[in-house]
Order: sequence, then C-alpha cells, then structure tokens
Amino acid sequence: MSDEDGRDPLPPALDSLPAALAARTRPARPGIELASSPMLATLTDRREFPQGWIFERKLDGVRVLAVREDGRVTLRSRSGRRIDATYPEIVRALAAQSATDFTLDGEIVAYSHGRTDFAQLQQRMGLTRPADVAASKVAVTYYVFDLLRLDGVDVRQLPLRQRKSLLRRAITFGAPLRFSTHRNEGGPDLLADACRRGWEGLIAKRADSTYQTRRSGDWLKLKCARGQEFVVGGFTEPTGSRVGIGALLIGYYEDGELRYAGKVGTGFDDRTLRGLRERLDALAVSEPPFAGRPVVRTAHWAQPRLVAQIAFAEWTRDGMLRHPRYQGLRDDKNPADVVRERGQT
Repeated sequence: MSDEDGRDPLPPALDSLPAALAARTRPARPGIELASSPMLATLTDRREFPQGWIFERKLDGVRVLAVREDGRVTLRSRSGRRIDATYPEIVRALAAQSATDFTLDGEIVAYSHGRTDFAQLQQRMGLTRPADVAASKVAVTYYVFDLLRLDGVDVRQLPLRQRKSLLRRAITFGAPLRFSTHRNEGGPDLLADACRRGWEGLIAKRADSTYQTRRSGDWLKLKCARGQEFVVGGFTEPTGSRVGIGALLIGYYEDGELRYAGKVGTGFDDRTLRGLRERLDALAVSEPPFAGRPVVRTAHWAQPRLVAQIAFAEWTRDGMLRHPRYQGLRDDKNPADVVRERGQT
C-alpha cells in the first residue's frame, strides 16, 4: 500500500529516516546488478582536510561486494567474478544474519603478525575446492564499510554517514565480519600514526557523499608507501642459481596503449618463480605487448593477462619504477583497468 505521496512505505529497517532522506531512496534493482561496479578511491597527495570528511583504515586485501537475496549469499570481486567458494566462512556469516536482503561493500583481508598481509591472503585467493579451503590455515576477515541496498531499497543516494549508520544497525558483526570504523577528523598526524602502526594508509571520504559506481574524488587514498597493480607483459631469463624467471616486465595502460614501467626482480621465492614461469609460458607471444617496443635482454613476451601488485620507492623521471618489489598476483583486477596512479591535491 502506498503512502500519501504515492511512494511505497519503507521497510521497518529504514522507517526512521527523515522524510528528506527517505525521498532519496528508491526500489532496488536486483542485488547482483548493484554489485557490478564498486565505488573507487582516487590517490591523493593531499594531507589537510576541513570538517565534513571521515577517515577509514586503508586495508591490504581484496575488494568484495556481498549480496544476500532470495535466500542466497553471493560474493563478487571487483572485476565481477564470483568468489563464494573461496571464502565459505564469509558466506556462512552473512547467511546467518537476521537481515535477509542486502548488498554490502567491503574488503577481505588476512593477518600476519597483527597486520593485514596481501601475500598471506594470496594463499587463499586461488582456492576453490572445498577440501583445499578447509585445509588452508589462512584465516580471513571481511571488513564491511558501506551499504548499497537493504530490504529491497536502494540506499546509494543517501549520505555516507547515514549509510554507515544503517549498516551498523542492519548487520550483526563478529568474526569473521568486522565493521570498518572511522574517525571524524584527520590529517598529517592521523596518517603518520597509521603508518607507524604498519597500515597501508587511510581512505578519506566526504561524509555527505553518495555511492557512485566509478572512481571518485569523494573518496581519496592516502598511502604510507607507494604501490599499485601493474600488468605483466613478459619476463627475463633467470641467471646463476635462480629458477623460473629473472624478472617480470611490467606496465600500465595509458591512452589505450600498454606503457612499459620496468623490471621487477625481487619479492619472489622459488615456488613463486616456477609458478610464474609456467603461467607466462602459456601466454607466450613473439612480439612485445608494450608500446614503443622496449629493448630488454633475454626477454620473453607474454599476452597482458596477468596483474601483479608491486611496491616501489618512487617513479623516475623517465617513467620507470625505482626499487620495485613483487607482492603477488591479483585476480580481482581487469588488466585493461590498470593505469598509473597519480597523486591529486
């Protein structure tokens, strides 16, 4: 039954919304559609913020959109791939909620020595067989920081503070689910404290921002150390006692072309080196995928299908990475979406 203005009444979980905010909601499309494209943060060099921003911990994991709908829970990676089988404990925790219809946004992480560790998480990322998952000793946690849909209502046009308030009331948090808390003030001191704690950095968000299915300046990344994903376009032959590969040849997309960013020769163990060689041999091509055809001694070229997470000290003036270090492959990123992250002020 509709109310006086012709709108269907809100479900009980949302009936406390003021009229002005309730008017910004709408009936939700299927949850899977809402989970097709998450809101992304923009890298920034900015450190001073006025009132009206909140600050969350930047996590070193994989972005995951979770949908509960029609009696079923589905987990989706940033690229839209279903990953339910990889994280069954997250699925079970969401299926046990009293709320039965929602779409959540968050990040799945693994801990090592009290800190989130992407390399540790990578040991779970490729597992899909129940027996392999059950045998894994890598425990995971799903940090939830946003709410897109609740009880058939699309809440993405509500201010972020209101969405987080609804999220805290709608979901019961306890291992392996955690609510991503925030601070109402931040700046250089808060970032410095985050870095001392060994965090990746902070995410600054406009408190009144709506949820946008694109990269937005309303969410900003403040990093403690430099690092991003790169596309793998080849490798060099190993020398001496090294096995598998010598170094990865990596790049990023700009104006539709794959730009060469240099070689990565550290951060590997022997098992990783052999595994990368096997995967890259299967992608072998005779010509370099990079624009400008870089000349690299003992290079083997590959189709640009793999995405690697790389930490580095800085960019050189000629667009190469200084002191890059391999951290792992990412199967949650589309190679075509990998661009050079540039700080904004």
